[in-house]
Amino acid sequence: MKFLNKIIMNKLLLLLIMLWFQQVLYAEHPAHSHSVFASMQTVYTCPMHPEVKSGKPGNCPKCGMKLVVQKTKATKPSTPAPVKKAPAPKPSSQGTSTAPAKKPAPPASAVVYTCPMHPEVTSNKPGNCPKCGMKLVVQKSKPTKPSTPAPVKKAPPAKTGNMDGMTMPAKKEAVPAETKRVSDPSGEHQNMVMPAKDKTEVMEDMDAMQIAKANLGPIKTILNSTPPRTVRYDLYIADTMVNFSGKSKRAIAVNGQIPMPTLTFTEGDTALIYVHNRLKEETSLHWHGLFLPNKMDGVPFLTQMPIKPGATYVYKFPIIQHGTHWYHSHSGLQEQLGMYGSFIMNKREEWNIPTIPVIISEWLDMKPDEAHRSLHAATDWFAVQKGAEQTYSEAIKLGWFKTKVKNEWKRMNAMDLTDIYYDSLLINGRNQSYQPQFKAGDKVRLRIANGGASDYFWLSYSGGKITVVATDGNDVEPVEVDRLIIAVSETYDVVVTIPENKSYEFLATPEDRTKFTSLWLGSGPKVPAVRWNRPKYFLGMRMMNDMMDMNGNLVEMDGMAMKNQIMDMNTVMYPEITGEEIRSASKVERMDKRNAGKKQTTPITENGEVAVDNRMDPASSNMAGMEMAKNNSEMVSLNYEMLRAPEKTTLPKGPWREIKFDLTGNMNRYVWSIDNRVVSESDKILIRKGENVRIILFNNSMMRHPMHLHGHDFRLLNGQGENAIMKNIIDIMPMERDTIEFNANERGGDWFFHCHILYHMMSGMGKVFSYDNELVDKTDITNPKVAKRGLNSEDRKFHKMGSVGIESNGSDGEFMMASTRFKLSTEWRLGLKAMHGNESETNFGRYLGRNQWLFPFIGFDYHRNAVRNEGEKNMFGQISNQTNRKAFVAGIQYTLPMLFIAEQRIDSKGKLRFQLSREDIPVAPRLRLNISGNTDKEYTTGLRYIVTKYFNLSTHYDSDMGFGGGLTLTY
Repeated sequence: MKFLNKIIMNKLLLLLIMLWFQQVLYAEHPAHSHSVFASMQTVYTCPMHPEVKSGKPGNCPKCGMKLVVQKTKATKPSTPAPVKKAPAPKPSSQGTSTAPAKKPAPPASAVVYTCPMHPEVTSNKPGNCPKCGMKLVVQKSKPTKPSTPAPVKKAPPAKTGNMDGMTMPAKKEAVPAETKRVSDPSGEHQNMVMPAKDKTEVMEDMDAMQIAKANLGPIKTILNSTPPRTVRYDLYIADTMVNFSGKSKRAIAVNGQIPMPTLTFTEGDTALIYVHNRLKEETSLHWHGLFLPNKMDGVPFLTQMPIKPGATYVYKFPIIQHGTHWYHSHSGLQEQLGMYGSFIMNKREEWNIPTIPVIISEWLDMKPDEAHRSLHAATDWFAVQKGAEQTYSEAIKLGWFKTKVKNEWKRMNAMDLTDIYYDSLLINGRNQSYQPQFKAGDKVRLRIANGGASDYFWLSYSGGKITVVATDGNDVEPVEVDRLIIAVSETYDVVVTIPENKSYEFLATPEDRTKFTSLWLGSGPKVPAVRWNRPKYFLGMRMMNDMMDMNGNLVEMDGMAMKNQIMDMNTVMYPEITGEEIRSASKVERMDKRNAGKKQTTPITENGEVAVDNRMDPASSNMAGMEMAKNNSEMVSLNYEMLRAPEKTTLPKGPWREIKFDLTGNMNRYVWSIDNRVVSESDKILIRKGENVRIILFNNSMMRHPMHLHGHDFRLLNGQGENAIMKNIIDIMPMERDTIEFNANERGGDWFFHCHILYHMMSGMGKVFSYDNELVDKTDITNPKVAKRGLNSEDRKFHKMGSVGIESNGSDGEFMMASTRFKLSTEWRLGLKAMHGNESETNFGRYLGRNQWLFPFIGFDYHRNAVRNEGEKNMFGQISNQTNRKAFVAGIQYTLPMLFIAEQRIDSKGKLRFQLSREDIPVAPRLRLNISGNTDKEYTTGLRYIVTKYFNLSTHYDSDMGFGGGLTLTY
């Protein structure tokens, strides 16, 4: 018996030893990072600077981004083996990489690619991140000496309010426009938000710039020997008819042409421009980006009075700068009708290569005033034209139903990249422009201005790389890219090469990718550029849901304290970056849940592809609903951080003033503002000559905004330190915070700062900087009160809108007049039969809050039914007399999640009523559902099929009038 027990004990002991040994092997396996032996210490790192590490959460001291948990494999704590010293690495601009155990170390010059958002994703070849679809970038880690590393010091978390480590609050409250004087930060102000790059990054940038310069080659210059002179232009503004889309429409031409004539000067000249107004309306001209006397700036009611019909106005100013600029009307919506043109100022010694001014624009058959009114009426006709409705039927078909519901639960309509559907796009006044005179080997300089009213354009070239050499009239170190996006009103100078004797396409594609326009360079067989596929709206909607809270504020996602254009939120929507949209959103969501909280690396093959385990769910290779875009893995897109001024741009010494602006907006009612105030509600921002003014901008809206400052160039803090670029317009994307600064060097006056999307500006998105000292050059404004009323009139305008239903059971409808804050509306229901009765409700109220979800009102109700007097009781037990009821009312409306309107009212007879309603629920691309019900036991539901912008087929059921069908006219 004892012998048997001994055998059993030995076997148990052997089994325990084998289990222990198996567990040790299991823990050592790289795939088992969740082993009980794994290190439990949490390390935080920066998505953009993985070399920054900390033992506590905080902010990156280099870029201010929120530190995220480092997603690395845990290792078994054990006595480390002796470290063999590797040979010293050769100097290289690239960071070194650490090879896995038991594998030969890579050469010191090995390049490691990583994702800015997911630093745990690494590859030895370029490609795209399998988690977020972003382009992998070179891992920027400094070369280290092959010796025992010193202990890593923990980076302290950024202090609250420290501008060097600025972070975005979880709930961003609107900050009123405020200014404060700050002391000169001893030259460190350029590092406030976007710090100067470290040596490794600077070396990489310089290498890229040297390559771009080498490829550009030596370019001869030619000296302009003509002495400075006065150059006169006469501009005759008149109505004309054009046909850009197959329909003859009214436009405004200058000297009989659209775009307006290109005005060319040389630095040192004097511009003398006679503007002859032959219109039947007032007009003006603004010289975009020019330094000139305030009275010449061309903003009606601010720097001059409008040019009256039949009058002539003379603009005269010195040309004290150079570069590519443009000019346009600053009166009403005339710019949309054709009043834009190139304004070129050459250096005294200019490049001696062929140069072509290029101005890109849009054409709209609809009258611009009608388009503006339609935007305020919240019509989705433009989305219907673009196929961007994002309806429930589409969401169900593609598996994005939960995303659609979440979007509307947060009180957001369908997302869009642009506001308007245009009938044609133009380059130099044509959809297809030709410059056949070039031959193989020629270099061509394109002076490009985006003269569009509301569209951003992607620019690409079928002949190879695009070399960017200037922006907003200011030179930059040459940079080679495959494409760039040009904001509304922005300018770029680029150089392209004609590779062979063929015709190469320089393509401009709007951000919504509905159409395109082209400039063909050279002659011979055509070489078309790649066409960009339509955006993936539901995937963009999904990201937007994550970015916005229930109060309508943008919130910071983990590791996404965004910087301008580097982390483009729209990237997820670009098929060329993230692949075509898949039809299995449920798999995407399951994959997200399965990977939530896991600390694991994502292996990437040598080809830049995801190494997929065939046993896993196929969606694992489509993380976050995206696929790899293999054909475009090396595509380089321009961002502001890549641009470097050739000379130092630091501002002169002097007092500093700091201003913070929130860019705010309400897409549902199309109200755009700064700090939730439109121009007519804002005071002027006072500055003094000689001050350095710093502006911190935060975009708390879901649209990108091109912000333009009149009469000044500003430094954009883009990480280039003392060589930050100079611009007069900055493209700021949603959830971005950017810093610009300028020297107040003008001789007084008022200078406009506004969003250059024409319809945003006309809706009130702007401020006025006013010098707090006497204006030297007096304007022709003699009555400041009249001028102020004129300036404020645009965003105070009441826009008309409404609908009229004509159906077999009667007529119901609504007419409204609404401005930025106020609305006057009348609803009616007219029965076809006498027993149905007639009723109307008229209300007047004011919208409150940044999102305008609250609407208190007063009004008057009239109900008449000469046939029935049933004395019905409502749900509160009160009698509703329908014979001839007249009553004053007061109430409040509130927008609920899912975009339902809750209304509570009481009338002068003491009767209460509570009502829930929602209009235009997007069922299918052209089908809309309306529904409402109240405590008076009245309810209605109906469908509307959109045929044209104004004409709809409709049917509805009304509890009083029964079922009916017919037509509905919308306006």
